[in-house]
Amino acid sequence: MPHLLVALLALLLVSCNRPSENGNGTGDGSGIFAESWITAPHQGILFEKQQAQTEFGTAVNADPTIVIDTTVRYQEIDGFGNCLTGGSAILLNRMTPAGRTALLQELFSPEGNGIGISYLRVSIGASDLSDRVFTYSDLAPGETDPLMEKFSLEPEKEDLIPVLKEILATNPSIKIMGSPWTAPLWMKTNNASVGGSLKREWFDAYALYFVRYIQAMKAEGITIDAITVQNEPLYGGNNPSMVMTAADQALFIRQSLGPAFAAAGITTKIIIYDHNADRTDYPLEILNDAGARNYVDGSAFHLYGGSINNLTAVHDAWPAKNLYFTEQWVGGPGDLAGDLKWHVENLIIGATRNWCRNVLEWNLASDPAYDPHTDGGCDRCLGTVTIDGNNVKRNPAYYILAHAAKFVRPGSVRVSSTTQTILPNVAFMTPDGEKVLIVLNASETKRNFNVRFRGYTMPLSLNGGAVGTWIW
Repeated sequence: MPHLLVALLALLLVSCNRPSENGNGTGDGSGIFAESWITAPHQGILFEKQQAQTEFGTAVNADPTIVIDTTVRYQEIDGFGNCLTGGSAILLNRMTPAGRTALLQELFSPEGNGIGISYLRVSIGASDLSDRVFTYSDLAPGETDPLMEKFSLEPEKEDLIPVLKEILATNPSIKIMGSPWTAPLWMKTNNASVGGSLKREWFDAYALYFVRYIQAMKAEGITIDAITVQNEPLYGGNNPSMVMTAADQALFIRQSLGPAFAAAGITTKIIIYDHNADRTDYPLEILNDAGARNYVDGSAFHLYGGSINNLTAVHDAWPAKNLYFTEQWVGGPGDLAGDLKWHVENLIIGATRNWCRNVLEWNLASDPAYDPHTDGGCDRCLGTVTIDGNNVKRNPAYYILAHAAKFVRPGSVRVSSTTQTILPNVAFMTPDGEKVLIVLNASETKRNFNVRFRGYTMPLSLNGGAVGTWIW
C-alpha cells in the first residue's frame, strides 16, 4: 500500500507540473527537445538532420513567435506524394532490380534515409506522361462495348502494375488515387484522344468502365482508395484530354457513376473537379446538386491558376466534404531555391492550411530529356527524380516532399499554429503524439524566431529561403 501511495503522489506531482496545451503553462522546459531537418539552397544544405537538438525553455525575447496549440485541430492528413505516371513506371522498371529496390526504399519508406512518400496518383489509362495514348477499351472504328466485355488492364501489366506491387511491398499502407485523362475514344464526341466530351448515351458504359478498373486493380492486389472523375475537365488541349462541364459531371455522378458504385459494392471515394483553384464554381455547382453530392467525398485541385486560399471557400460552403491537392508540376530544368520556396509556401503549407488532406507533386520520375511523354504531352515536366539508367538525380520536388512526407504520417492532424508573414508555417500532430512544425523563411535574409508550445519557448533561426521541419 505505501508503494501505491508513493506512486500516486508522484503521478499527481507530474500532472500538476505538466504545462497546459493553450500556452499558459509554467516550468523550465526541461526534457522537451526538438530535432530538426533543414534545406537551405543558398548554403548547399539538402534536407539534412541537424546534429544538435533544441530545447524548449522559459527565456523570452522580442523575435516573432509561432504559437502551437494542439487543442485546436483541423483536418486529418492522408499523405504526401506524387503522381506515378506511366512514364515514371517505365523508367523504374528499366532499372536493375537492386537499383530499383534501393530507390523505392528511399522514396517510400520513412525509415533510414527514406522520405516516406505515402500517397500516389495514377492515371486510368494513359496520361500525357505515358509513352503512348491508350485506354482499357480501345476498339476498332465503329465498334462499341457498353457492357465492358473487352475491358483489359493489359497495357499496364508490363510496367505500372509490377512497379506498384513493389511499392506496396515497401509501403503496404500507401493510398492510391486513379484519374482518367480521357474516356475510351469511341465514347467521345470527336472520337479522338485530344479534347472532345463524353457522349451522354455512354454515361452508363463509362461508369461501368470505372467499376471494371477498380475491380481489375483489386484482382492484382492493388486497392484504389479514390478516383477523380476527370483530370483537368476544363482543358481539352492535352494529349490525351477530355472536356467535361460541371453540369455533365454532376449528371454523370448522379445518374451513372454513383449508382454503379453502389450496385457493385464499391467503396472507392468519388472526388470531383481535379483542376485549378481559379474555378471553385465548378465543384460548388456539383456539390449544390443533392443527387450528385450524396456520392461525392470531396473536391480536388491543381494550382496552375488562382490562389490556394480560394479552397477554404469550398470547405466553408460544404465542411463535411473533403479537399485534396492532386497535382503541381516543377518545370525543367528546375531551380531549387525558387521551386522550394513557392511549392512549400503554396502547397505543403498553403494547401494544408486550406483544408487539403493530401499534397501531390506531379510526375515521380522523368529521364534527362523529360521523357517519356505522348506526342503533344508535357515536354518540360521535371520528375521528383531524374532516372538515367541506374543513375538517380534528386530534384526540387524531392526536397519539397521530404520535409512533410517523412514526418507527417497518414492519420496526422493539422493543429493550430499562428501565422507569420515572413515565416509561413504549418503544424501537425502525428498518430504517435509527436508534433511536427514546418517553417519557410520567405525572406532573403536570416531570421530569428521563436516557437512556443505549452508555455515554453524555443528560439530558432533560418537562413533566407530555407525550410525547416522540427519534430518533438
